Amino acid sequence: MAQFSRMETLNTIYQDGLVPVFYNGDIEVAKSIVDTIAEAGGHVAEFTNRGDFAVEVFSQLIKYCQEQYSHVIMGVGSVIDAPTAAMYIANGANFVVGPTLNPEVARLCNRRKIPYSPGCGSATEIQQAHELGVEIVKVFPGGEVGGPGFAKAMSGPCPWTAIMPTGGVDVTEESVTAWIQAGAAALGIGSKLIVKDLVAAGDFDAIREKITNVLWYVKKARGESVFIGIEHPGIFPTQAGGGEEQAKWYAQTFGFDMAVGNSSVFVSGQGKGRLEVMKEPSEEKAHICVLVHNMDEAIAQLEAKGLEMEEVSAKPTLKACYLKSPDPGGYRVHLLWNPAVT
Repeated sequence: MAQFSRMETLNTIYQDGLVPVFYNGDIEVAKSIVDTIAEAGGHVAEFTNRGDFAVEVFSQLIKYCQEQYSHVIMGVGSVIDAPTAAMYIANGANFVVGPTLNPEVARLCNRRKIPYSPGCGSATEIQQAHELGVEIVKVFPGGEVGGPGFAKAMSGPCPWTAIMPTGGVDVTEESVTAWIQAGAAALGIGSKLIVKDLVAAGDFDAIREKITNVLWYVKKARGESVFIGIEHPGIFPTQAGGGEEQAKWYAQTFGFDMAVGNSSVFVSGQGKGRLEVMKEPSEEKAHICVLVHNMDEAIAQLEAKGLEMEEVSAKPTLKACYLKSPDPGGYRVHLLWNPAVT
């Protein structure tokens, strides 16, 4: 049974604008690929139906995903018939993608309220898919059917069409921008994103960087700012060891949750934004944290305005960088890239 509702899945695909596509028959390697997608900030992953016992690998992988990454939506691709779709749906697939349009698969997915994205290569096929209840149409192969020009041409007579090209999409900013600005709702990218040689070499850092960049290119092409908003203010206690008690006051007074770290405590409610309370006093007045979609782009824009930055502190799922000078009020400011809170 699908973990996510049809609307949750569709909205997440629209939001990310990227569906990483991959296959690997080694379950441990497949887990590492899912780890990398999640660490990069992705919320969707498409496992290709390929090779012997692919369903068994998928079954193990989706259980792992549900246990480790409850926010990541796993689906299956390269499905050409209803019996195959049924097997994957029985094993928890949240969406089904195919290289061709199959009415039986469409009806099966509709019965189970699972999104189906069939491969279409003409206006007629896209119209038929719409009649069968398809929301996001896979255009395949994207390059051969006309590239971004095809998506733009379809948006004229059929502006309600949501296209996801697969094949013919590169991981460069130019390629991503061209497709998104032509009207593509999302991009399906396989071997150019989950590069076979990098997987074989175990270089998941390089793959993570590619995914992170493509997610940003999508947002940038949609006109989003690299600066998301104020993620949290950081304050200091006035007495030694008083930080946890101060954080506890906020938690108890407003019914917020506390997350105790090594040097600070985060307090948060149901809405966006957090408060960081440092455990120990400091001469520093406080700091303001600005959340960003992409650290390199954020730094480049600030440096273009004449601001100097300190060295970036980086982990696989976290990047932080302070401005060298405080704001006019004397508060330190730092940037944060954290896929877990975007």
